[in-house]
Amino acid sequence: MKRVSAWALPVVAVACVFFFGGQSVRGQGLSALEGSIEIDGSSTVAPISVRASTTFKDKCPKVSVQVSISGTGGGFKRFTKGETDISDASRPIKFKEMKQCQENGIQFIEIPVAYDGLTIAVAKDNSFVDVLTVDQLKKIFRASKSDGSFSNAKNWDEVNSEWPATPIKIFAPGTDSGTFDYFKEVIVGKDEGVSIRADMSGSENDNQLVQGIANTDGAIGFFGASYYFSNQDKLKAVKIVNPKTNEAIEVSAENIESGKYAPFSRPLFIYVNAKSARRPEVKVFVNHYLENAGSLAKAVDYVGLPESIEKEAANHFKRRKSGTHFWDQDGEKKDGSLTDLYTADNILKMD
Repeated sequence: MKRVSAWALPVVAVACVFFFGGQSVRGQGLSALEGSIEIDGSSTVAPISVRASTTFKDKCPKVSVQVSISGTGGGFKRFTKGETDISDASRPIKFKEMKQCQENGIQFIEIPVAYDGLTIAVAKDNSFVDVLTVDQLKKIFRASKSDGSFSNAKNWDEVNSEWPATPIKIFAPGTDSGTFDYFKEVIVGKDEGVSIRADMSGSENDNQLVQGIANTDGAIGFFGASYYFSNQDKLKAVKIVNPKTNEAIEVSAENIESGKYAPFSRPLFIYVNAKSARRPEVKVFVNHYLENAGSLAKAVDYVGLPESIEKEAANHFKRRKSGTHFWDQDGEKKDGSLTDLYTADNILKMD
């Protein structure tokens, strides 16, 4: 990799200074920067990272940014081994994944980049499913218990007696997906002996889920809001009854940002390998990502974060604050909103 050296360059009109975590590097311009950046992980976050890499290419054409999609869990499997520089994630890192990072000497910087609303969708021509409660979703998506104490719905009339006896066909992200993990957390929670039903058509490719739901009679599925917003000609988003207000809420940028679209509003993340972050091309790319996070999110149909969170994320990266905000040292997940948890003081450090 070619590194830019200030003393080796003449002073010319195009000379500029770049700031990397408080340190300046003088060079002849961003166009001279070289290197490669490896990103893998969430299919939900991928559109944001792809957009970031595209706009970054205009500034740094010699830097190669590769964005792959293997699901949040699949991305973390590579990240914990030091195989990638950045991991896209549609959920916070799990405690066991953090411990794997520690075992392998991988420190990371946890950075929220956008809000998303996990969207429950049916085909555009579905005339009967307009609103669902969380309890109805549990009836659809939970597995039946062998002792007979709970039976899931096989047909739509078992969810609502006024609906037709059409078989329910489910399309869902694969189990390596952070979207699957988030959905499972809402539908199953900490209930003992409860699991998600296994008779679902799964895929890490959200576009395949869109096609399956759109073209299958009686289908239902879920994915990030971006895939619904870009496929509204094929799909209908189901309104979800907010458990606290009992109000049926549609998925929209306004409702996601306000938290009204509950319990399926969630933050999205990138995790940056702290060692990789010392490389100039990674520093410049992540700073570009952070400086433009709001516009990048909106460009691909997600919701930008509050300014306070954006500033805190930039401060975390500048100071290389490694660790997670979502677990305590005993492996218990912390409760609270992103605004509550993502603070400089509330962090389980990696060192």
